[in-house]
Amino acid sequence: MESIKGTVEHIVFRNSNNGYTVAHFDIDGDLVTVVGNFDELNHGEYLKLTGYWTEHKNYGDQFCMETYAMEIPTSSEGIIRYLASGILPGIGEKTAKAIVARFGEETLDILDNNPERLSEIKGIGKKTLAGIKEIYHEQREVRQIMIQIQDYGISANWAMKLYKTYKFDTISVLLNNPYQMIEDIRGIGFKIADQIANHLGFELNSPGRILAGINYALGECYNRGNTYMTETELIETSSRILGVDEDEINAQLGELVLLGRIIQEEIADQRVYYPRNLYEAEDNTALSMARISQLSYKIADVDIDTKIKNYERDMSITLDNKQREAIAAAMDNGVIVITGGPGTGKTTIINGIVRIFKDLGLKTVLAAPTGRAAKRITETTGNEAKTIHRLLEYEYSQDDDFPSFSKDETNQLEVDAIIVDESSMIDILLMDSLLMAVQPGTRLILVGDADQLPSVGPGNVLKDIIESGAIKVLSLERIYRQSEESMISVNAYEINHGRMPDINNQSDFLFLNKNDGDKLLRDILELVTSRLPIAKGFDSLHDIQVISPMKNGKVGVINLNRELQAVLNPPTETAAQREFGMVIYREGDKVMQIKNNYRIKWEDTFSREEGEGIYNGDIGILESISNREKSFAILFNDGKRVLYDFDQMDEITHAYAMTVHKSQGSEFPVVVMPIVGGPPLFLNRKLLYTAVTRAKKLLILMGNQYVFRQMIKSSAAQERQTALKDRIIAYIKHPMA
Repeated sequence: MESIKGTVEHIVFRNSNNGYTVAHFDIDGDLVTVVGNFDELNHGEYLKLTGYWTEHKNYGDQFCMETYAMEIPTSSEGIIRYLASGILPGIGEKTAKAIVARFGEETLDILDNNPERLSEIKGIGKKTLAGIKEIYHEQREVRQIMIQIQDYGISANWAMKLYKTYKFDTISVLLNNPYQMIEDIRGIGFKIADQIANHLGFELNSPGRILAGINYALGECYNRGNTYMTETELIETSSRILGVDEDEINAQLGELVLLGRIIQEEIADQRVYYPRNLYEAEDNTALSMARISQLSYKIADVDIDTKIKNYERDMSITLDNKQREAIAAAMDNGVIVITGGPGTGKTTIINGIVRIFKDLGLKTVLAAPTGRAAKRITETTGNEAKTIHRLLEYEYSQDDDFPSFSKDETNQLEVDAIIVDESSMIDILLMDSLLMAVQPGTRLILVGDADQLPSVGPGNVLKDIIESGAIKVLSLERIYRQSEESMISVNAYEINHGRMPDINNQSDFLFLNKNDGDKLLRDILELVTSRLPIAKGFDSLHDIQVISPMKNGKVGVINLNRELQAVLNPPTETAAQREFGMVIYREGDKVMQIKNNYRIKWEDTFSREEGEGIYNGDIGILESISNREKSFAILFNDGKRVLYDFDQMDEITHAYAMTVHKSQGSEFPVVVMPIVGGPPLFLNRKLLYTAVTRAKKLLILMGNQYVFRQMIKSSAAQERQTALKDRIIAYIKHPMA
């Protein structure tokens, strides 16, 4: 890194969204192009820049700024430019020259210590002087705060965020409780706050540190899918993170409970602790489910059997008794669950419910947890489906982990029925938000496959609802969607019931026995890049999806993405690329959106329609990278083109390969999956079943047949610590008034 000092001469370009700026600086008399992200930049400012030199192929030498700080100019020319830059009210270039002509290089000292002397300058009256004193004093305070913050070992970028949050209280917050930053500033977690606190001399056993550490440990609930932690587990985890005795942890637990930041409960004779928001979400969900399940929704003078027969006649289909029962149950109950594997007729039931409700004048909406799942149900039913976030009218905030919605208990959805597909993917926080927006009289139909993996987020909602026994559940097992030569649905059914499937490698379900790890990797690469495209005509990027049970290892997602990128999209002289962390993104890469972004703008390349919103799981091709403008464009598979800033690169990942969890809610023409030994957490029937059911036309499993058999036998998936089932039962037994 190199440091330079200079004055802002001209701002060539500025992106207001991310602060990316191209500017010309006067550096010791030379005009230099500087590029980087500035929070604010004004003509005439004198800055110290830290960064590195680079040569742009079109624009020549540039200085890439990494950090910056405001400096006080020392020369008469620099002081004039600084005063005339517009940062002080009432001072233009003419007045600035007059001030410097009068006071010379002592001008800034006059401003600091005796600003009243500015009244000696013609044109500066009392009102102008008062404005100058106020603004200059504030800027001096800001400079002093910024310098002091950086003396504490905090980078300039974080220092600016701290100042924007706390203003003149910044130093006080840092010295009294730096852990407050965790709650107030997005991006500052326990580890960063702890590093700052350590630099400031905070003791390991300081109460503020222990309280923050316990909260951090309890946050593991979100990563593990739990809604609570046992007392023993929480104390042991906190002690390990903080490096203090368990007695000191125990002493502070009660304080957090008294503050209401965590909730203490007794479950199965164990003391447990919840993050407050997870406790409230679980309790509210249980209460809502219990209430809805107890209400009668029967419609008088409606012959549901006749309605179902009319649907069968119009669609030229014959429903079985279970399907008819499901449609009738949707009419008569406040909430029902329809669960079944692929090809068991769930879509036919959804269409029947929508059709009959429409005939009865009932307004029905379709929803799903993810954008891909919503698109899929739209395609299969012909009825528009929204993400749950979109249905509830997501309100943008800086805290995407805990979103807020316009639709809630005070502004509920005005519909007669809500059908939610892929319900196994709904976590407890999202289910709570959905139920708050369901008004009395609205039917809720949850559709999904209870045997798939649970949500990525906390809770095991669909499983807990089913096991409570309080909600009407329709389980579908008969397979309909299957051509004579297709074995995917049949074998998925066998796997789900713990039985070895029929594998003759003559159908669309193949198992290729490969025990050598290096050869397995080579064979996957060959299959995806040449054999399947040549022999079957499948497109390597758009038709074939590699799914792996784990992230690490030779055939884990990380290495597979690296290897597949090297073969399918190697570097060229013309393809721009960008390094982000340990990953290189290149024009032409297959990528996936990994977080919902409801405000980003897109253009449909077919219709030229414009809109907002790209969703977690959307897949596309990285179309272009502009290192000059610090932006990149993705063309998604549905035709939407989106322009991103470089600071949004954490919203994407490579998608040549993906985890089973990331594949959930999607279907692909071809799925290729390695089967190798690994941690038991990744080798179970539920994970295998979820992966198998992603394939529509062809499934190829490659690897160790013994591991394959063990996965089928293993019904043990990681049990989640939740209490939704018991809470639903309790509220039904003892309803609240």
